[in-house]
Amino acid sequence: ETPWTEHAFLEPECAVAMPFDEGVFIYSTDQGTYDIQHECSLMLGLPPEKVIVENKLVGGGFGGKEDASVQHLAALVAYLTKRIVKVKFSRQESITVHPKRHPMWMDITTACDENGYLTAMKAVVVSDTGAYASLGGPVLQRACTHAAGPYNFQIIDIDGKAVYTNNPPAGAYRGFGVTQTCFGSERNLDMLAQMVGISPWEIRHRNAVRPGQVLPNGQIADASTGFVETLEAVKDIYDSEPYVGIGCAMKNAGVGVGIPDWGRCRLLIHDGQIEIHAGASCIGQGLGTVLTQVVSETVDISIDKIRYCRPNTAKAPDAGTTSGSRQTLITGEAAKRASELLRAELKSHTLEDLEGKDFYGEYLAKTDKMGADVPNPVSHVAYGYATQICILNEDGTIKKMVAAHDVGKAVNPISVEGQIEGGVVMSLGYALTEKYEIKDGYPVSRFGTLGLFRADKVPELDPIIIEKPGVEVGYGAIGIGEITSIPTAPAVAGAYYKLNGEFQTILPLTGTPYSRKK
Repeated sequence: ETPWTEHAFLEPECAVAMPFDEGVFIYSTDQGTYDIQHECSLMLGLPPEKVIVENKLVGGGFGGKEDASVQHLAALVAYLTKRIVKVKFSRQESITVHPKRHPMWMDITTACDENGYLTAMKAVVVSDTGAYASLGGPVLQRACTHAAGPYNFQIIDIDGKAVYTNNPPAGAYRGFGVTQTCFGSERNLDMLAQMVGISPWEIRHRNAVRPGQVLPNGQIADASTGFVETLEAVKDIYDSEPYVGIGCAMKNAGVGVGIPDWGRCRLLIHDGQIEIHAGASCIGQGLGTVLTQVVSETVDISIDKIRYCRPNTAKAPDAGTTSGSRQTLITGEAAKRASELLRAELKSHTLEDLEGKDFYGEYLAKTDKMGADVPNPVSHVAYGYATQICILNEDGTIKKMVAAHDVGKAVNPISVEGQIEGGVVMSLGYALTEKYEIKDGYPVSRFGTLGLFRADKVPELDPIIIEKPGVEVGYGAIGIGEITSIPTAPAVAGAYYKLNGEFQTILPLTGTPYSRKK
């Protein structure tokens, strides 16, 4: 701890570095402390233990903080000059060089029988990944593997390509590619429903995957699958409104697809308190609160005896990247396992007796690789499901957004509601107002002209939490961070189609009260 700690709180894209024991100490706002340590130690030619990274709580990441932005620059200057250094982006620098959501062009064909039961899908997806790869490959993979949605049919043919261009880089962004493909596939369902003569809600309910059925990727839906429950939670209000659109989605919890997906947690007894040390970056999603709750519940001890410590590579074990809605489930389970060891010791000892002792827990979310030659491969350890509806007034303004989300176990319901509300508002901008304008490979948009959805335009939001047991680890909690932004745009587009009969396939939508005046 140094008096310079506070300086890392000043700006969202900012890093502070200082010389430290022939290496560097970095205060960073990132989605992976160990990722930043790895990249900076490679750049400096230092062993990892000579590069200490501590995560500071500054707002959300939404995928953008998976890429190193300023951390390596601060580390290099501090290492060479032996002085404390702060590097930050101006807002325009951030708009220019920081990765954005991938633009995607999609050609999607979806088929059903005369009763509206889905039979097949074919899709071609092309994404503009900009001048650098960033996470263009994994984003495209997730966009394609989730393109068929949470429905019970398996005949799919999806081809995806990420293309290098002279545009600014595109990378991870909340929803990780699924936001784009979900918009296309969900719009197709609206068209099929109309052709069959049933409602958009009904075609989704008929095809919704149930526990024990097989997802389009071949994985068997587990007992926690609550997609039908999300649909049924919104049915009454959907049926009662004339101008209403619907969108549904599934999203993984955990990195999955055979990638080692570890959660790790260390509990240290210090000064009569339980210190929580986990290398998982807390970036506003409430992970510190969740881990505190897990330890309190498992150890059966009051929270005033627990202290959550900022992730620090010198003190906390590597718990992977804060990405893929994974930390509540995976590092939560690791914290639970460490807590169970501590609870056993407390049967015969006090916290004071255990001063200085460590209790360590880890959990591997084991999955199968893409293309694994096994029946019903496990692509991800858990999935969340969602149904959102958009209700319009007669003048075309949004009257209400209703968002029902299956989360397994809501460890912190207030935090879950906050995630749902934030994700919906973020994608209202995606659907209606945002446009990142580029000319000759360079952004001409400024912060004030990006079209971010304004607070005074936010409609009434009704988050509905669906809890359903079935995930055996992490108290049954399924991540919520990414899926909240995925089904919003098709729900909004469907509502405007009901209002004006215009079937739009490009975002942002045009001809709405929220469209920019030319």
